[in-house]
Amino acid sequence: MTSPELAEEVLDDLGLLRARDPRGLLPAVAGAGAQVRETARLTGEAGLERVTAGGRPRGLVIVARREGAVAAQVLRALLGPASPVTVDVVPGPDLPVWTGPSDIAVVATRTGAGRYAVTPAYEAARRGVTLLGIGAEDAPLRAACSTARAPYVPLPRSRVRHTTLWSLLTPLLQLGVGLDLLSEDAGDLEAIAAALDEVATECGPTRESFVNPAKTLALELLDALPLITAEGPLAGTAAARIADQLATLAGLPVTTFRMPDQRVAACAVLRGPLAPQGGADDFFRDRADDAGRRLRLITIRDPDAGEHDGAGEREPRSAREALSEALRSAAAANVPVSGLAEHGDPQRYGRLPRLARQLAVADFTAAYLALALDAERSAPA
Repeated sequence: MTSPELAEEVLDDLGLLRARDPRGLLPAVAGAGAQVRETARLTGEAGLERVTAGGRPRGLVIVARREGAVAAQVLRALLGPASPVTVDVVPGPDLPVWTGPSDIAVVATRTGAGRYAVTPAYEAARRGVTLLGIGAEDAPLRAACSTARAPYVPLPRSRVRHTTLWSLLTPLLQLGVGLDLLSEDAGDLEAIAAALDEVATECGPTRESFVNPAKTLALELLDALPLITAEGPLAGTAAARIADQLATLAGLPVTTFRMPDQRVAACAVLRGPLAPQGGADDFFRDRADDAGRRLRLITIRDPDAGEHDGAGEREPRSAREALSEALRSAAAANVPVSGLAEHGDPQRYGRLPRLARQLAVADFTAAYLALALDAERSAPA
């Protein structure tokens, strides 16, 4: 296991970081704000109004995997159960049997290649379903959308794998605003881009570990078994994305719990056999004496997740109350806690910019952890 002292030396050595980052993972993460602005322009040039001109559909069917599926889940969580249209996320290549001319199908993929992208596009055209494609600029999906006379958002080939979430989410947010499913304020792309730019400054490689929230969290996770508790459905979507990034980039297994529905399981794990058996966590302890990884609780907050609706019932029904109970369980078991992107003043941001900050800090953290472990150079091409 890499020691925190050695890892900190790596993270604060710009030359070594560059040598361990052949794909340019860190610059790609830092460019998320620019991704939002560029993709917003490309979506406008693609003619999104051809999709929105017909008004609200019966349902949105979003064909996507990995980052595209996360983007779709973010949109669905934002719309919530009161959404006037259904939002279904499917992996492809097949469309749901009920999809028809009163629906909109979106195929969202970084590459725009393979049968999971092309087959549903041709099937949507055959059924008369309104279609929107998102993918690489010279991909087969573009030809399929052209055949159907459907708009296509061409993503530059310079996009780096595992860092294209905002390229796929931006057109979906613009679609939500265009269909009057999201307000202009809720889908303010410039506010989101500004929040991402701010994190890039706070968490960039030139900032030393002791003042860099992402490097600090990466060091905390170096010998940890992370347990993520998310306050509500939108934070739950972020938790799933973060767990995937930590697993994919750094090989770190992560468990996620969405509050309030998984409160009981989260508290049971925090009080269970993997919790520290001794006193409070000591960052400067000798890691050679550790039997294995130690639990660390990561909290993802969303103050807009909803208030208490249990009317005095014994079990907490709000995400906030459930998260508070998990924190009490962690304190009782001496499990250390890290609050994601809680530095500064999180309350000054709107809901989506706040989510953007959380995802950006997590992306930087996963990248730093991968570089500290030298996992990027050993990863398959």
